[in-house]
Amino acid sequence: MDALKRYIKISFFLMCILSLSCNNIIKKNLNNKSAAELLGNPNYLAISYGGYRMTSREIQPSIQAIKEDLNIMYAMGIRMLRTYNLQFDQAPNILKAIKELRMERSDFEMYVMLGAWIDCENAWTDQPPNHDKEDEQNNASEIAKAIELTNQYPEIVKIIAVGNESMVHWAHPYFVKPEVVLKWVNHLQEQKDNGRLPKSLWITSSDNFASWGGGSSDYHNEDLEKLVAAVDYISMHTYPFHDTHYSPGFWLVPENEFQLSESEKIEAAMQRAKDYAIHQYQSVKDYISSLGLNKPIHIGETGWATTSHGLYGANGSHAADEYKQALYYNLMREWTKENNISCFFFEAFDEQWKDINNPNGSENHFGLFTIDGQAKFALWPLVDKGIFNGLLRDGNSIKKTYRGDKNLMLNNVLSPMPTLILNAN
Repeated sequence: MDALKRYIKISFFLMCILSLSCNNIIKKNLNNKSAAELLGNPNYLAISYGGYRMTSREIQPSIQAIKEDLNIMYAMGIRMLRTYNLQFDQAPNILKAIKELRMERSDFEMYVMLGAWIDCENAWTDQPPNHDKEDEQNNASEIAKAIELTNQYPEIVKIIAVGNESMVHWAHPYFVKPEVVLKWVNHLQEQKDNGRLPKSLWITSSDNFASWGGGSSDYHNEDLEKLVAAVDYISMHTYPFHDTHYSPGFWLVPENEFQLSESEKIEAAMQRAKDYAIHQYQSVKDYISSLGLNKPIHIGETGWATTSHGLYGANGSHAADEYKQALYYNLMREWTKENNISCFFFEAFDEQWKDINNPNGSENHFGLFTIDGQAKFALWPLVDKGIFNGLLRDGNSIKKTYRGDKNLMLNNVLSPMPTLILNAN
């Protein structure tokens, strides 16, 4: 009888050990999805994230500050982040913070699209940029760091993006030709083939829709065709917000809408903004199809600023405010979810380093949260649900902007104009 009891105890102990091991394996698998499983998955919302609080990127957010942000984004359903460069400690610290949270919480799941910045020769210097040559030292360093971090955090880094809007013609300070991006994409693909990077890692470049062939034909060339073939998917940017100034035809109120109420005019304009973004997406898809290729296409960037004292505010196109941002955010989330498209919405939090000489410049105000952690109108419903309860940003609890007064918020909302009156300041 004693022998039988010992047998039962040992068997029970072994079963417990086996059960725990199986649960750990299941949790590990659940928290280690590939890019192919993540991109286009409506349960894995994506966003662009910087986390910078100050007017200079030289002042880096701490690991603790990043973890606060990660918990806030996780609460709102974000599971994929996009970073942009590796010249600062920010991206490595984000990866470290994610790993620490994964160790602290078995349910925490967050992945990263890791950006490697690409420049031309003399970019950001007092010398004229040389668009015929690349800054090989900087570019090689960015790619090497991306490889190192991917291998250090393979359970987190699922995508490497070579360059950010580096091929679009208006990126004059740092523009490179597609052959430069192609060189580094091919290098990373070779690293995968040689076993020096995970096979499941996806490689792309994140660029304007025109750079991916969806704009004018002067972007079309053999190197772009080779690049489209070389990447694992297309990461394209679309910004109806900016084009309310640069290509405002879709934005102005047409004659047949003059009789609408102001709110109806705004809602109709935002529907046109969504359609404008969809048209740019389709133009890229059509170009890629014309090459006889079939590549997944996801949105690497789109967004809507909430403040502008320049081209998009009261003296410009009337585009910038929290109400229009909320409409655009919801419309784009709805459309991309329905069509299994990932959308890295730009961006999570306001950052004031981008236009330090103009605090109310639109580039500083693309966040869904203000710098001090106030949730803008797009996120008010989530505040009402209490999902941010107990979460802080730099000591501030997550509250609504405008003290939650919708009428006060609407006082800052301007309707699109029936005629072209763009006064660029």
